[in-house]
Amino acid sequence: MSLFKLSNGEELYYEDTGGDGKVLVMMHGWTSSHDVYAEPVQMLKDKARCITYDHRGHGGSKGANSEQVTMQTLASDLHELLCGLDLNDVCLLGWSMGAGVVMTYLEEYGTDRLEQIILCDMTPKQINDDEWHLGLYQGAYTAQNMEADAGKKFIDLYKEFAIGAIPKLHKLPGFVLKPILKKRLAECDEGVLRSLSKSMKAQDHRTCFEGLDIPLTYFYANPGSLFSPELAQWYEQHVPSEFAAVRFEDATHMLVSDQPERFATEVAALL
Repeated sequence: MSLFKLSNGEELYYEDTGGDGKVLVMMHGWTSSHDVYAEPVQMLKDKARCITYDHRGHGGSKGANSEQVTMQTLASDLHELLCGLDLNDVCLLGWSMGAGVVMTYLEEYGTDRLEQIILCDMTPKQINDDEWHLGLYQGAYTAQNMEADAGKKFIDLYKEFAIGAIPKLHKLPGFVLKPILKKRLAECDEGVLRSLSKSMKAQDHRTCFEGLDIPLTYFYANPGSLFSPELAQWYEQHVPSEFAAVRFEDATHMLVSDQPERFATEVAALL
């Protein structure tokens, strides 16, 4: 357990298993934390140097919130971390928002410090329109939905997101579900969450893979929940470097925690 000091003086919480193996940096999603990788890390730590950390406004980095936080901010944080820890030939893994950070990082900093990339269940563009149907909520979320969301209470927005990611939550009565959601939100900074949600929805990373010169593997859920399994085909068609897709059957967007042993096994095979 360590704290990494950023150039602006704020600190990110991170964990590093150490060792001389391949360097594996894993980034969590929106409203999550490094804990989502707890089980996989236990299975991977003898095969790789596993580094996980909490994004600004999340978990142990909840207090790193003195400025507006965007996806570009998180990509800059990742770059500072890789440089500060002198990490090279990195296997960079991002799940959900963490995958969005990877895409932003590619656009801003390239692949000099990277050996390969693993993206987990994430679209390059969240907003759906007449020409794009592989965005949020399996093609159902549009700019009109985003405009309507602006007037909703944050807990209600988070409830919609949580049920979208984990459909079985819909069966829980409100008096059971609401405390669960509030507990998760209490571990995050609401201002950072709002800013990142807006920033993610403004991203369009469909061209960030042009000229990619390292292998990319896409992990995806089938039938999935937030995102369509058809994204695997889109990546295959648009990634010019070595590409592979790994399907997690009977999984939701939460494939990391749905199937931690399978997840660790597939990551280990790539190292």
